Formats: sequence, C-alpha cells, structure tokens
Amino acid sequence: MAKVAKKAGWNLSHSYARLPEIFFTRIKPIPVRAPKLVIFNRPLAVSLGLDPEVLQGKEGVEIFAGNRLPEGAEPLAQAYSGHQFGYFTLLGDGRAHLLGEQITPDGERYDIQLKGSGRTPYSRSGDGRATLGPMLREYIISEAMHALGIPTTRSLAVVKTGEGVRREKVLPGAVLCRVAASHLRVGTFQYAAVWGDLTELKALADYTLQRHFPEYRNEANCYLQLYKQVIKRQAKLIAHWQLVGFVHGVMNTDNMTISGETIDYGPCAFLDTYNPATVFSSIDEHGRYAYGRQPDIGGWNLARLAEALLPLFHPDQEQAVNLAQEALAAYQPLYQEYWLAGMRAKLGLFNRLEDDETLITELLNLMERYEADYTNTFRALTLGETKSGKLFCTRDFAAWQERWQARLRQQRATKAEVLALMKKSNPAIIPRNHRVEEALAAAVERDDYSILENLLSVLANPYAYTPEQEKYAVPPPPADTPYRTFCGT
Repeated sequence: MAKVAKKAGWNLSHSYARLPEIFFTRIKPIPVRAPKLVIFNRPLAVSLGLDPEVLQGKEGVEIFAGNRLPEGAEPLAQAYSGHQFGYFTLLGDGRAHLLGEQITPDGERYDIQLKGSGRTPYSRSGDGRATLGPMLREYIISEAMHALGIPTTRSLAVVKTGEGVRREKVLPGAVLCRVAASHLRVGTFQYAAVWGDLTELKALADYTLQRHFPEYRNEANCYLQLYKQVIKRQAKLIAHWQLVGFVHGVMNTDNMTISGETIDYGPCAFLDTYNPATVFSSIDEHGRYAYGRQPDIGGWNLARLAEALLPLFHPDQEQAVNLAQEALAAYQPLYQEYWLAGMRAKLGLFNRLEDDETLITELLNLMERYEADYTNTFRALTLGETKSGKLFCTRDFAAWQERWQARLRQQRATKAEVLALMKKSNPAIIPRNHRVEEALAAAVERDDYSILENLLSVLANPYAYTPEQEKYAVPPPPADTPYRTFCGT
C-alpha cells in the first residue's frame, strides 16, 4: 500500500499506539475498487489544519477510501468490550481503522478514523464493510449535533467504494472518515478490567488522564477524579440530548465515550411527537433505550465503568466500592441540574425559583397528553405563535401559559432578553426523520445529493430562525406505522 506525499497538511501523532498492545492490533485498511468522494466537510478540514483542495482530489479520495495511507499513518484497530442491551461481550473495531491523531494548528489532538474500511481481528462474522445510507446518516446527524452545540464525533468525508455490500440485499458500499476527541469508551476500560492485568488497566487510566483530564494527574486519587469527571461529562451530554429530543437508540457501554462526545449514530432519531416512551430502534424490543430512560441508562453505564476502575480507586475492595458509590451518587443530581438549567433557558427563565421544575413538568405532561411536537412546541413558545394547534387550543394550556407569564414577571429580564435566550436555547429546526430519509433515498437510490446538501445547509445554523428553514420545521405527515430505524451496517 503506497503512501502519498505530505501535501494535505497531515500532522499525525500516535499516542494510543504507545499503550500496551493488548489494546489494539496493527492492521491496514483493505483497498476498494473504485472510490468516489460523495460528501466532504471543508470547514472541518480547515479547522484540522488540512488542505481541502488536496483532500478533494484523487490522493485525498484514496486516503478516505483506505487505498492509501496519509504521511505518518500507523493504522490500527482498537480493542474494547461492552454491555450490549445489558449483555457483556468482547467487541473491538470490526470495521474501522484508526489512522492516527491529527495535531491541529492550535495544538489540539483528534482521532482520524475510517469506518467501513475492511475486516480486522475483531470483525467476528462481519465483513468489515459499511453501506452508503448509514454512513451518510452518521454524517448528517453528527454534523447537526455539532451545530446544535452538543459534544459529538464529527464527519470529515464519505466515499462510495464502487463495491456492493450484501445485507438483506446488495447495497452500495461506503467508507466514513470520522473525527473524534478520542475513541476511548467505557467498553475500553471494561476490556482492560477483564482481559488485562492491573498494570495495563493503570496504563489506560494514566493515558486517559493525560489526554482528557491532565489537570487531575497529580491529584491524591487521580483515578477517582477521572471517574468523577466522566460522570460530569456524561450527565451534561445526556441532558443535552433530552433538551433537543435526541434518541440515541443504542446506549451500549461500547457506545459511551470517556470524552463525553456522542458516538455511533446507528438507529438514532429525533422526537416528533413528545412521548418519553419513544423508541425508534427496530432491535430495542423492550424499550431499554427509550427517550425517557436515557438518563437512567447513563447512570447504569457509569456504574459499569466504576466496576472496571475499582482496583485503581483503593486496594481494599470494600473501600473502593464505597468511593465509587459516593461518586456515582452525584450523577443524578448533576444530570437534573444540567437538564433543569437547560429547560429554564428554553422557557426564557434567567433566575431560579423553587417551583420551576413543577412548571416545566406540567408543560411536558400537557405535551404528552395532547401529542404535541416537541421541537415545534418550544419554537412556538419562542415566537409567540400559540393561537392554533391541538395543544395550544386547550384550557389546560391557557392555564399553564398564565402561570408561565407570571413566572417571567418574577425576573428583571426584558422581553428582548427573554426572546434572545429562548432563540439561543430552542432550535428552529432539527434533522427531522422524514427529511433525513428523503435525503438518503435520493442519494442512495438516484445518486442525487442535492437534497442532502440542502438539508445540511439549513441544519448548519439551527438557531437562525430564517425563512428558508420553515419548511424543514414541518412535522411528517401522519403514518400508519411508527417510524423505525436500524443499526447502521
């Protein structure tokens, strides 16, 4: 596999590859027949210190396809395990290759990973490939999440491979180039705890502190501090999800990052009608990862992380467990604090009063009872457009609105300041599921990317409240069956 000249601005480092080799396997991507670049994230490339012109040319396409390696690459597949729907199993990058860590002009470090780039020792029975639709879905949703201000992995490019991938039928193959603060997962620590020794677990924890929490390296119990910081980041992340109506769909421990970024956009979707029991994923038959259960599952996953880290908290098992339980007890209050602060902002509330949570809960209960659209309810409240609609025409809502207006008068903020806060906190648009499906169908079935590009354009500034966004805010037409999503393959 030939290497290209250093033209594109690659500045790759390999700190993860200096960990004990139990954590990875060195392996190159498998070349594909006829790669073609179908979407490219120019602003992200520039922020990484890369040259977009080079990357959009033949050499860049060859790199994104896995046919060539960028200068300085040391490709590998990462090992990890995880609880999938509550069941523990050995996993790993079965169709992904980490090329290295790009050091940006600002000195920041980001993983550059190819997804769908061929089999690895962790592929099990998989073919190591990905299909075009799910890779484009991840591109759309991850970039939308970034624009919404939610920590997330990002997408640099998608290439078609020119090869078919057999699933239920033969589908066009694709490779996604993903960018992340790191790909360290709860499942990475679970893997170390089960298949590694104490030295290897400690090496992983030390590496994580150095990469994500360097200010805590010299603390008396730095590993407990690491755990506490992950708790904070996950509490804040999941509060973000709930505030915009995002349903991850597959909150397995291997899909939970230590950095606090959203990762692995498989069966994800956004709420239309507000209902805490909403499940989109076709494989989540018992609603384990339903929208309303996401905060609790976050806590469950963090408990599994604590189990893996116990030997580092204290040499005495009982004391280690006590320290872990004390730390984990902060998760729910932290989540509630982040969520409540976000909900106050969505209602234009600057100060805190004791009854705010009751006011918020009453609104959500009304939204569920009258089957209101989640995003558009807050959009309408922001714009003062509450004269029509099933929810807004009820006496229940009128009574609630009076209480809300009375609450707004209990602060010093002007109407203009309230409006500004609400516009900043309530997106005018989200990646509506039917719009995403429309864009994917056009791209996959007709090789038409114009719908996808238009969608990405309006999603790039979801708080803009521009006229061109209005048609993208319209909910889907009524359907006989619930919207279903599938794990990206």
